[in-house]
Amino acid sequence: MSGRAAVFFDRDGVLNHDVGYVTHLDDYRLLPRSAAAVRRVNEAGMPAILVTNQAGAARGYFPESMIGRVHEKLESGLAAKGARLDAIYFCPYHPSSDDPALAIDSDWRKPKPGMLLQAAKDHGIDLARSFMIGDKYSDLECGWAAGCRSALVLTGYGRGSLEIYGETWARRPDFLSEDAYHAVDMIFRDRKERGE
Repeated sequence: MSGRAAVFFDRDGVLNHDVGYVTHLDDYRLLPRSAAAVRRVNEAGMPAILVTNQAGAARGYFPESMIGRVHEKLESGLAAKGARLDAIYFCPYHPSSDDPALAIDSDWRKPKPGMLLQAAKDHGIDLARSFMIGDKYSDLECGWAAGCRSALVLTGYGRGSLEIYGETWARRPDFLSEDAYHAVDMIFRDRKERGE
């Protein structure tokens, strides 16, 4: 489809410290340069969109309402540094859940591309010109499945995943970056080289 280029961000380990499942708001802290990364996307006039698996709800580690509370804190923290997300998509489902309402093999659960495909419909996004930033190979696979290019950050699970499993990956990351800010910088340099 034709439309705007966007940058999709995973949440835990990309925008905030990964502490496992966020079960209390005090556990939630932004990574040092993540707000600046989102702000750069904002300033470029590109949609900055969050796409995150939140299976902790399906697994009973926290109520689904906690996801919204964490996202309110995230948006408040970004706003305090002049940044904003244009949309948030999350997948609370997991097929092994004891809760029948959440025991779904959802197309929204990464590495499936459902969240990105929905965002493209909702916001007029050209996925072939867009980018996915994540700290897990499943994030990269999600981006590729949607037609995006994908950046692996070395925050969160990124560094360990690359060192332990990188040789087994069927495809290398399009961009390998220290953190979300570095990923955005690499993406913008690539776009400039391509004349976008």
